[in-house]
Amino acid sequence: MSRFDRYVLSQLLLFFGFFALILVAVFWINRAVVLFDRLIGDGQSAMVFLEFSALALPNLIRMVLPMAAFAAAVYVTNRLNRESELVILQATGSSPWQLARPALVFGLISALMMSILTHILMPASVNQLAVREAELTRNVTARLLSEGTFLHPTKGVTFYIRKIDADGTLNNVFLSDRRHPDQSTIFTAAKAFLVRNDAQSNLIMVNGMAQRLDFETRALSTTVFEDFSYDITSLVSSDSIRSRNIRGISTMELLRDRQNLAETEKYSYGQLTEEFHLRFARALICIAVALIGFSSLLMGGFSRFGVWRQILLAFIILVSLEVLRGVVAKPVLQNADMWPLIYLPSLVGLAISGLFLRVASQPLWRWHRRDRDEATA
Repeated sequence: MSRFDRYVLSQLLLFFGFFALILVAVFWINRAVVLFDRLIGDGQSAMVFLEFSALALPNLIRMVLPMAAFAAAVYVTNRLNRESELVILQATGSSPWQLARPALVFGLISALMMSILTHILMPASVNQLAVREAELTRNVTARLLSEGTFLHPTKGVTFYIRKIDADGTLNNVFLSDRRHPDQSTIFTAAKAFLVRNDAQSNLIMVNGMAQRLDFETRALSTTVFEDFSYDITSLVSSDSIRSRNIRGISTMELLRDRQNLAETEKYSYGQLTEEFHLRFARALICIAVALIGFSSLLMGGFSRFGVWRQILLAFIILVSLEVLRGVVAKPVLQNADMWPLIYLPSLVGLAISGLFLRVASQPLWRWHRRDRDEATA
């Protein structure tokens, strides 16, 4: 690579990091608000929130990486064009294909980053996130032992503890169970103890009262008890065994054991095939968007009025490729043999960038003049 190529590549990588940081921050804040409300509201610590946020980062980066690559290519190319650097190089005999070399290398680097994300970091983070979620679900103390806070461990259930002693005694307990469609039950107790026996968890309430309201008859029955055992296993564990997240399945497993996965996991053969090829297509689309961002602006040449039309065209093409990706996904899900369609958006993007470079190397007005000269001759 020439010195100019290295200079352009360094600028592309610099602004790629800047745009990626901004986009990840925007997406992360949007997700962190929901995650913070769910975890902190369930009595989790700030460290758990930070851990879950870190595990969600690979997926966020995967979503914003192509957009960051496109934004960096457009911004750097526009700046080079505005400062007439590209015009000078073209005047000295450099063709658009030569000028596109830094953008191509930049696209390959971003594709490598995307490959590391989709093949290594994403499955590892998704699997670790599933493990931590299962641990928190089974952790009774994390879900229910929180002083002075009304907790909602599951839909239709409210739990409150006024104070927890050092020996684990729960004081002034309130439990409202509204899961049954025909009745609602409220338990109050002066003291309570959590007892766990293998997979079963029980709340032993002492010196309390149970109030049951029948919705149909509107009758309220009250029972005073000295001690009462309430099964809370359903509040702190999943109702059923969940299948693995498809993004947590390794690429090698998708390649070698796809048929077995379709039988054991709750995914169709088309879903597994789409996920496998989509991991490679995502890397290829990074190359396409980087070249589109560069070639579309190079096609316009230098203009005192700017290149906003070329930027708008490049953005429309980017959106169209994303729409095309959604269109080709449905046939693959229905018929796994149509997997080559997954790569169609990337190939279309590369073809468009090649066409733009072709136009930039021989503008249309030259084609018209050549055709006119040939007709005159």
